[in-house]
Amino acid sequence: MKNRSLSLIALGAVGLLALSGCASAEAAVVGDGNKDQKDITIAVFNGWDEGVAVSELWKAILDEKGYNAELEYADVAPVYSGLSSGDYDLNMDVWMPETHAAYVKEYGDDIVDLGAWNEESRLTIAVNEDAPIDSLADLAANADKFNNTIVGIEPGAGLTLATTDRVIPTYGLEDMEYLTSSTAAMLTELTAATKAGENIVVTLWEPHWAYGSLPIKTLEDPEGTLDNTEALHSYAKADFAKDFPQATEWIKGFEMDLDKLYTLEKAMFVDYDGQDYEPIVAKWISENQEYVDSLTSK
Repeated sequence: MKNRSLSLIALGAVGLLALSGCASAEAAVVGDGNKDQKDITIAVFNGWDEGVAVSELWKAILDEKGYNAELEYADVAPVYSGLSSGDYDLNMDVWMPETHAAYVKEYGDDIVDLGAWNEESRLTIAVNEDAPIDSLADLAANADKFNNTIVGIEPGAGLTLATTDRVIPTYGLEDMEYLTSSTAAMLTELTAATKAGENIVVTLWEPHWAYGSLPIKTLEDPEGTLDNTEALHSYAKADFAKDFPQATEWIKGFEMDLDKLYTLEKAMFVDYDGQDYEPIVAKWISENQEYVDSLTSK
């Protein structure tokens, strides 16, 4: 009898441990009626400032709502891979229908589109405002005035591929050196050249804070190599709606026009010289409280 009792006690202990293990394995939820998982990871493309801005904004919004939002920075390809594997929950800077089309095609079965939050974006080739040309059609003949160099961004970026595959051959720019490195390096070169009054040609895009803060202009593109307007989408892991039903509705309803985005980018990247964006975003939110409140009113 004693042995049987000990066996029952042991079985009970095992059962309690099993239940405890199941409970600890369950993801914590936000609470107060919100059944979303508490921990959410937003992947951010290195150097893509519009993505940095909206991701920092949504981190602040979600944290205030009781989530534990984390931002993880990575290059474009690893972000798509991480979304498809579920290592990342969300990315808010997918350019469609062209710039990121190859990535969406490759990983499309394992990621989900939560909709576009801006439909006014485009890829550009930009020069200093007082440059001697206004069109890409005139760049080859004036290449020496730009040190025979086009300053680009990351080698794997959609803008880089579009420049290599369409802009350069269409306008006969093969004799110019096309430097690719990083967005940060390009912006450093652009800022230095405009301050020094030197000519420079760079690959860029709108929206970008540089258009409101540096004396630059977009070269006309008469052949339409970069002419298509792009939309900025939020994409998520395949089961995002299951883990984050409330956040899914908020992100699907998110919209932000260029004017408002520029004010956020200016506050973060022009008026502020640092990396701790939390207080900068908090101040911007306080100045745009009605708009920010509307993003989670559904």
